[in-house]
Amino acid sequence: MGLHNLIFFVLVLVFFLVVLANGEGGIFKVEHKFGSEANRSLKDLIVHDNNRHGRLLAGIDIPLGGDGKATGTGLYYTKLAIGSPPRDYFLHVDTGSDILWVNCVQCDSCPAYTDLDDVTLKLYDPKLSLTAELVPCSGGFCPGIYKSPLPSCLSDSTCPYGIQYGDGSGSTGYFVKDVIGLDQVSGNLQTTIGNSSIIFGCGMRQTGNLASSTGALDGLIGFGASSISMLSQIASSGKVKKKFAHCLDGKNGGGIFVIGDVMQPLLETTPLIPKALHYNVNLESVQVGNTVLNVPTQAFEVGKGTIIDSGTTLAYFPGVILDPLRRLILTSQDNLNIHLVDNLIECFTFDKSIDDSFPVVIFGFENSLKLKVYPHDYLIPYKNKWCSGWQDSRKLKSGSMSDLIILGDLVLTNKLVLYDLENQVLGLSEYNCSSTIGFKDEVYEDINKVGSPNLSSSDARHRMDFGMVINLLLLSFMLHNCV
Repeated sequence: MGLHNLIFFVLVLVFFLVVLANGEGGIFKVEHKFGSEANRSLKDLIVHDNNRHGRLLAGIDIPLGGDGKATGTGLYYTKLAIGSPPRDYFLHVDTGSDILWVNCVQCDSCPAYTDLDDVTLKLYDPKLSLTAELVPCSGGFCPGIYKSPLPSCLSDSTCPYGIQYGDGSGSTGYFVKDVIGLDQVSGNLQTTIGNSSIIFGCGMRQTGNLASSTGALDGLIGFGASSISMLSQIASSGKVKKKFAHCLDGKNGGGIFVIGDVMQPLLETTPLIPKALHYNVNLESVQVGNTVLNVPTQAFEVGKGTIIDSGTTLAYFPGVILDPLRRLILTSQDNLNIHLVDNLIECFTFDKSIDDSFPVVIFGFENSLKLKVYPHDYLIPYKNKWCSGWQDSRKLKSGSMSDLIILGDLVLTNKLVLYDLENQVLGLSEYNCSSTIGFKDEVYEDINKVGSPNLSSSDARHRMDFGMVINLLLLSFMLHNCV
């Protein structure tokens, strides 16, 4: 090879590596599994929460990062490009778990199809990606997450993972390292493709609900705080702050997740409880209309804080909080004919404006943070009825959760939620999630607007960038043969 061609080839290779290494943050457009409000059934919501929280308190079979627990699948999902050339995978989005894993080729019991519309399942094959690397037992990663060498993990073997959930579901496989594509903010309502290499799980066997076709997707992306999470890996590279936010659109059933600094609107914050297994905060009061519930202080402390969980559908309280909450809401209107639907949720017929007729509920958190939940948030329309989304923690499968407070999708939709892990605070604010938020560009320190409807799919740009690299490599090859 001549010197000219050698230099050209090296320049192309450098360009190739820069494209794959680029990325200072990420934006994820998310969709709701049940779509819009009209497409969800009450039984689906309760069953989802039961399955999920049967897993929330379950231990991890193999500790990941030392302080994380994996949970069940979430209500929201996103599309993520993985590999070179990239392929798009649909992944559950879950703030309650840490690991990112995808179903892989030769998987035992992975679902082959799903009942979700517009989703076709596929399997990840590291052999088909030019940038994929198996993570060996002998490297620094594997001993680091297990804290000691595994006797069964030989030096020439791949580093294994295994997660066992409380409801019997499980995921096992091995770790790989590959490139993921991220939508990177490049201007107001504009994104360009960025890439980052991360380590994630290649699932070889799924059991229990994870093997079911009901609500099945290609894998799960956890936004937990442990060192194994995608967020922690990208943040450790110095490309982003260890912060993320989501705004879930309750009306249209979608929204966005943003990794990095949200600058607008300014959010009031409350401290995260240190060393909690999930994103827990201190709830101090519940107000219904003008009445503050008279409940003992320890009612808010029994479960060591209130769990903020976008993967849970409804909101759950112990009886000492739920009973007066329910009573004040339902007695605000006379002669309501209340009955159980599906033997699960209290419902009633009402032909007036619910927002004009029922009280606003205000949650008060540490640091004087207040969050309003309106009747159109906590009353669910279902078959010409209105049904209460406030639920008893005792309805969850795990008896050990009977005293917990869990604020899920019911409370978090139409809210901007910021998880600032660098400062260990959680920000909350009412927000129109179909509008825009101000996002800080870490490179140029500009503040640009981003919004869910304006995000284009990352796959076309990713393929364009990769295609440019391939074309340059082909050009280099042609020049080499011509000289």
